[in-house]
Amino acid sequence: MTEAALRELIAELDRRILADPGNTPERFAKLTATQRDAGLLHGDRPLCPFLRPLFLSSGTYRAVASAAEVVASAMERLSLHAFRDAAILDELDLTPAELDLARIDPGIPRAGLTTRLDTYLTDGGFGFLEYNGESPAGIGDQRQLETMLFGLPEVRAFLERHPPKALDPRARLLEALVSGYRSWGGQTESPTIVILDWSGVPTQSEFRVLRDDFEARGYPTIIADPGALTYDGATLCVDGRPVDILYKRVLIHELLARTSPDHPLTQAYRDGRIFMANAFRCKVAHKKASFAVLTDPRFAHVFTDEELDVARRHVPWTRRVREGDVEVDGERVPMRTYLLEQRDALVLKPNDDYGGHGVTVGYATDGDTWTRAVETAFAGSWVVQRRLPARAESVPHFDDAGRVTSSTLTVDFNPFVFDGRVEGGMVRLSGTPLSNVSAGGGETAVAVIDVDRADGGADFLRSGTE
Repeated sequence: MTEAALRELIAELDRRILADPGNTPERFAKLTATQRDAGLLHGDRPLCPFLRPLFLSSGTYRAVASAAEVVASAMERLSLHAFRDAAILDELDLTPAELDLARIDPGIPRAGLTTRLDTYLTDGGFGFLEYNGESPAGIGDQRQLETMLFGLPEVRAFLERHPPKALDPRARLLEALVSGYRSWGGQTESPTIVILDWSGVPTQSEFRVLRDDFEARGYPTIIADPGALTYDGATLCVDGRPVDILYKRVLIHELLARTSPDHPLTQAYRDGRIFMANAFRCKVAHKKASFAVLTDPRFAHVFTDEELDVARRHVPWTRRVREGDVEVDGERVPMRTYLLEQRDALVLKPNDDYGGHGVTVGYATDGDTWTRAVETAFAGSWVVQRRLPARAESVPHFDDAGRVTSSTLTVDFNPFVFDGRVEGGMVRLSGTPLSNVSAGGGETAVAVIDVDRADGGADFLRSGTE
């Protein structure tokens, strides 16, 4: 079966979903309640109004995964090389406090044990927009989304004919955490894991899912606020319980802004008394300007030929916003002029923020708003990136009133990378140029289908007309 045949099957599945008399307001209410029970929430908002997963061919999944692993390798290389090159550090623009923590040896070779490549699927392939090297969300969602969506009647019938690849990001996350802990020198047989973030953040429901999963696999797990940590010079504790693995979901710049330099976590980390993932060094590659380094010929010597080749094919042109000339397609042009004249082709992003905050998409912005955004970018720490045209896909879903409809939405598939290897990913769908969940986007499951081995396609299509 070809990719075109797979798209035809998906289109037929969508028609059946839209015609399914079982898709009633009662089913909508049940699915909403299921999400609340399963923790599929951003704050209080259910994440998935959709009635099927995103289907990827195994070939597409392997291509994205292979390229993502290469880019993750390049980001690790950057994290080490940056401290030897003042020009790279200047490009990345870490704050003095971030740089001070990043220089501390984390005790393991890899700065980012759990990362994510935010990725647009395009009509011609895919492209990586950002490297989330600090504390990627969504890892706890895949299994619950699968359980909810794969059991719907029409989806279940489809997957019986085309079984999906088994994906388990939660298991790979735990494996990466424990493997990193052992590499660091940790000896506790069943180490206690602490998931660290501020109380009340919108992702608390995901933390509870991960806690329950880790504990079911034999690892005691605590969800804690940074204020609950204590350190006696030898052991970092939460409520008197020693911490073995600190799974840091709190963002570094927020931790620095809201705590003092002698915070227990910072002290324990400086003393080499705590294993933490991701390490403070992850901030180097997490800066959005890391892609400016990766795509700038001035820094080609940092990366391998394979890394540069993947970047040329899958990472859009990215640069720090600065006064003066900039290289574009082999020519030097004034950056300010280029930004103002090429609005429809560009996106402006703060160098270090999340959830789509501050992002300005040129083609979706009027001229005056874009001009103001350009002035803001020149006054701060921002990057400009060439816009990738995201693939649009028609997806059946419930609307807010519980009625079944279909909308054409932008699609991204964001692979998770655990200790250098991809396992699954976060699928986001949105009717706006920003797909971030924090900006109102939704999530669905991913189903990876082996189109070379799948059979029953003709029967599936024919059965809808008999």
